[in-house]
Amino acid sequence: MKILLAVDGSAYTKKMLGYLAANELFSPKNEYVAFTAQLVLPTQARSALGKELVAKYYEDEGQRVIAPVSKFLERHGVKAKTIWKAGNAGELIAKLADDGKFDLVVMGSHGHGALVNLVVGSVATKVLANCKVPVLIVR
Repeated sequence: MKILLAVDGSAYTKKMLGYLAANELFSPKNEYVAFTAQLVLPTQARSALGKELVAKYYEDEGQRVIAPVSKFLERHGVKAKTIWKAGNAGELIAKLADDGKFDLVVMGSHGHGALVNLVVGSVATKVLANCKVPVLIVR
């Protein structure tokens, strides 16, 4: 089974990883990819900082989120490929899940109520709306 772990470094990511470990969803037979998305910096900021500095910022932020997840997975005997990109998290997760032919997407819930979803929208809502792959949301 090919499993996409959508992570953001929040407490919900930790809950999701704990759930996977507690329910023995980690298996050496499965292929895992840990993915995180970084918010795109505003155009003016990107212009002022320059392409190289912006790329370094995205890489540093991606590593900041992915590093503890990788350590957790390794402690549980799971080797995962890691990916980070800049953009809309919900859209990027759904696209990667579909294009990468994943069997399952696992992500933490952000815990906001319906009113916030109507005004702002959530990553989980966007993934559910755009992804053709089954999604397990851990609350």
